[in-house]
Amino acid sequence: MNRTTNAKVDALIRAQRMPLRKAGPYLAANGLPVFPCAETGKKPLTAHGLLDATVDATKAERWWNRWPAANIAMPTGPTSGFDVVDVDVRESGSGYESFHRAVRRLDADDWAFRVLTPSGGMHFYYPCEPGRAQANWVSAKAHIDFRGAGGYIILPPSVGLCGHDLHQPYVIVETQSNANPIDSAALRDFLEPELAQRRFAAKIGRQPTQARTEALKAWVSTRPEGERNAGLFWASCKMAEAGHPIDTTLDALTPSAQNCGLLDLEIAATVRSAYRHAAPEAPAPVNQGPSRPFVPERGAAMAL
Repeated sequence: MNRTTNAKVDALIRAQRMPLRKAGPYLAANGLPVFPCAETGKKPLTAHGLLDATVDATKAERWWNRWPAANIAMPTGPTSGFDVVDVDVRESGSGYESFHRAVRRLDADDWAFRVLTPSGGMHFYYPCEPGRAQANWVSAKAHIDFRGAGGYIILPPSVGLCGHDLHQPYVIVETQSNANPIDSAALRDFLEPELAQRRFAAKIGRQPTQARTEALKAWVSTRPEGERNAGLFWASCKMAEAGHPIDTTLDALTPSAQNCGLLDLEIAATVRSAYRHAAPEAPAPVNQGPSRPFVPERGAAMAL
């Protein structure tokens, strides 16, 4: 972390031992833009919400003198210097498993600090990349939200409901010294591969034929375990729909499929299955291997 980020984290650690009426002005005085929210809640108490956030300790002191039990909120993104990944825990499920899989895949465990929320979820704070504003998004299926430019988050020592009308504070549970920004687009693509595939299809659909083929080759070569067969199947369908003969598709995509870990027999069978699906009248390839139906890898996502 840089010196400014370190100072902000230190201020948050000290503030969580203070009463709310003192913590809000203290955080403002230490460079964290804050604004008040409803007691034990997230609804802003000022007219313009996050747009009213301030680092003016005198102004913050007036707010918390008026609302001494108000929760403390902070805008995310470039305004504060922090992007936040919100891992939710609800009756419908938890986002922890998905988040930890994403962190391993994307090598994105360089958060600055993490905060345990009253519901048992976790806020992972990452330093913003200078000059880059990342948009907010929600992945309901994965139980993970991203808070960047235009969003806000509740800070310790604020208090929230944890069920059965009980109250618990937000608490910093761990800090790290070597923090780095997170790529929110890559995180979302990992959590929602079908959405990523649709965006990719729309992008390459506007490219010349050769550029589309090169993009599909690159797509296949980077498919992770669990998406390799499905990725090759989808790319082969796109090649078939574009009118490429099956032999051309095999020549183009086989090296990429080998690069991501598929065997030659798997590759040939998957491409043939794609052509039976997308171009049933297409002639068989010259060099056919033994035929078997395409079976996606466990956990694979596919959208045609």
